[in-house]
Amino acid sequence: MPRLREVPKQDAHENAQTIYRMLFGERDPVASPGTATGTPGNWWTVFAGVPDCFDHAVAGFAFYRSPRRELDPKLRELGQTRAGFAAGSQFVFSQHCKASRDVGLSEEQIQAIPSWPVATCFSPLERAVLAYTDCLVLQHGRVPDAVFDALKAELSDTEILELTYVTCTYAMHATMTRALRLEYDDVDDRVQEVPAPAEGGGSADVMAAVDEVDEG
Repeated sequence: MPRLREVPKQDAHENAQTIYRMLFGERDPVASPGTATGTPGNWWTVFAGVPDCFDHAVAGFAFYRSPRRELDPKLRELGQTRAGFAAGSQFVFSQHCKASRDVGLSEEQIQAIPSWPVATCFSPLERAVLAYTDCLVLQHGRVPDAVFDALKAELSDTEILELTYVTCTYAMHATMTRALRLEYDDVDDRVQEVPAPAEGGGSADVMAAVDEVDEG
């Protein structure tokens, strides 16, 4: 379950009420969760806990989809989808695989996003966008000149700024959904101690035993 309170339909502010109706019809999404795409829908119900935060996020969705954007939607989705994968958010990655199909990325390209450095289905510009995304998400903005120069060779300053802003926004969304355990990111951390066998295991330090053999 989400780590924060969900806002039921009757308590949601006006903008959230509108979005609730679009996504859930007349259902209360807290009492009866689930969207047409198969997600629980609790991203919306948790964000509605702070109305102006909800409105700000929704405005961000309108921003990147606006016809005023100069960035090619295919490049935008490459950044968003790779950001979801790199940040470890199954929710952001899964949703933007679908959005990538909508804007015309091929199935081969979508399947290759996790392993893009060894894929042959991306153009030089697409590879530059994927490399830049990794720099933004995994290197926290540490971008080598060679990567940035590859973008500058084919994209305008406006396109690069749009790409940077949207990609970083989705790195944030990926981080927040994991932290708050929303949607498909409501999973236990699998990195934990695995108990030793009951007999003969206990709390023994295996490497200490190896050291003893070496010293012998």
